[in-house]
Amino acid sequence: MDAQVGDPGLTGNARSDERPIAIEARALVKRFDRTTAVDGVDLSVPQGSVYGILGPNGAGKTTTLRMLLGIIEPDSGYRRILGAERPHDVAHAIGYLPEERGLYPSMKATDAIAFLGALRGLPLQEGRRRAGELLERHGLGYAADRQIRQLSKGMAQQVQILGTIVHRPRLVIFDEPFSGLDALNQGKLEAMMRGLAAEGTTVIFSTHVIAHAERLCDEVAIIAGGRVPFAGPVDEARDWIPAQVRLETRAQDGAWRSALPPDARRDGRFWHFTLPEGGIEPLLRALIAGEAGILSLSIERAGLHDAFVAIAGEAAARALKDEKPEEPHR
Repeated sequence: MDAQVGDPGLTGNARSDERPIAIEARALVKRFDRTTAVDGVDLSVPQGSVYGILGPNGAGKTTTLRMLLGIIEPDSGYRRILGAERPHDVAHAIGYLPEERGLYPSMKATDAIAFLGALRGLPLQEGRRRAGELLERHGLGYAADRQIRQLSKGMAQQVQILGTIVHRPRLVIFDEPFSGLDALNQGKLEAMMRGLAAEGTTVIFSTHVIAHAERLCDEVAIIAGGRVPFAGPVDEARDWIPAQVRLETRAQDGAWRSALPPDARRDGRFWHFTLPEGGIEPLLRALIAGEAGILSLSIERAGLHDAFVAIAGEAAARALKDEKPEEPHR
């Protein structure tokens, strides 16, 4: 089946929050031989946001990104990138860091960054000037004249990241960008992503590390088995699991206990139960009126990891857990 050229049902202009949309995709499908790698993926990425595609290796993250970029064509479905139905028409406005890193070993760091910018239409001389500024700003000025082969793997990756943004793109797509970076440089990359979004650049990245997505993302798409069971704000993902309440009272018994939800269970001095649909205020009033003597009360929302398990299932969560973490390169 050929990919659809257009879809009159999608405007790609705005969503309910009235933010312009940088990426719109509907029902993307990609098969390799008899294997369906991506099976009906829908995405809507707001402009100026940090958007994460979260899932284990082999879930379809890289294939999805490559379809969005036009590196491979979908078998069916629709996509619009920065208002264009053909990704190559806006390639100059996109920065892309592939999962497979690759720089010419004999190039100097400055020239490597300028070269990557030139591939997106930036004149080499201007690219070298910007490369020098970026290297200085990110603490790598001392490496400007070193060849890539003289750099550690982590440093070379930082150079490639800078080459991804040197032409000042409107959209930056990172595929597993934190792999191979130590904790310090992961933090620097997170700060860079936030800075890009603050300037209006849309940042989309794939990851199998939930902590990165939870710290960084405005919205996420959870992908498992080539499908997206959830796409939207991180808070909405966390709301798949009801918030839990922990209550400590001075009184051990009384009429107030009838106001506790049916799932309330006692553990020593504390009561644990699901936050009632009507909120905590009606319960508080009943506890106060019944002289329960509230000593402490906390409401704990689910983390993104627990939400991922609830949405994607135990098998996908185990696949995330079983993946070997990257060791820092020195």
